[in-house]
Amino acid sequence: MSTEQAGTSPADEARSGAADEGAAPLTELAQLQQALAQAEQRAREHWEQYLRAVAELDNVRKRAQRDIEAANRYGLEKFAAELLPVQDSLELAVRSADQVEADVSSLKQGQEATLKLLAKALEKLGVTPIRPLGEPFDPARHEAMLAQESASAEPNTVLQVVQTGFELNGRLLRPARVIVAKAPAGA
Repeated sequence: MSTEQAGTSPADEARSGAADEGAAPLTELAQLQQALAQAEQRAREHWEQYLRAVAELDNVRKRAQRDIEAANRYGLEKFAAELLPVQDSLELAVRSADQVEADVSSLKQGQEATLKLLAKALEKLGVTPIRPLGEPFDPARHEAMLAQESASAEPNTVLQVVQTGFELNGRLLRPARVIVAKAPAGA
C-alpha cells in the first residue's frame, strides 16, 4: 500500500515525523520541569526541617542555661536544710549556757547531741569522715604532721589522728592530719 493509497502525502508524513520529534523534547522538558518542582519541594521541606532543628537546639540551649542558673542558685538548698537542725541545737546550747543553773555535764550533752546532728546531716549529703587510726599512712588521704618513734606500732602507720579528714562521695575534701609511727632509733 502506497502513501497515496492511505490518503497521506509524503509532506503529511514529514510533518507527522517532525511532530513526533517535537513531542519527545516536550515530554523530556515536562519531565525535567516535574523533577525540578520535586527537587524544589524537597529543598523547601529540608529548609523547614533545618529551621525547626535550629529552633529546637536554641530552646535546648536556653533550657540548659536556665537549669545551670537554677542549680547555681539553689544547689545548696539540700545542704542548708540539713544544717538547720544543727543551727537550732547550737542556739539552744547558747541559751542554756546563759542560765544560772546550767552545769557542765548538760552543756557537754548538748554539744554531743549537736555533733551527732551534724554528723548525720553530713552523712546524708555524702560527706564521710576519714579516721585512719592504726591504718597504713596514705599520702593521698592523709597529711603527716609528725613522725613519732613507736615500739608498739608498725612503722609508717597512723598513731594518732590530729584532725579528721573528709571525703565527699569518695572524693577527698580534706586530708586527715595524722601522727605517723616510725621505727625506734635504736632498732
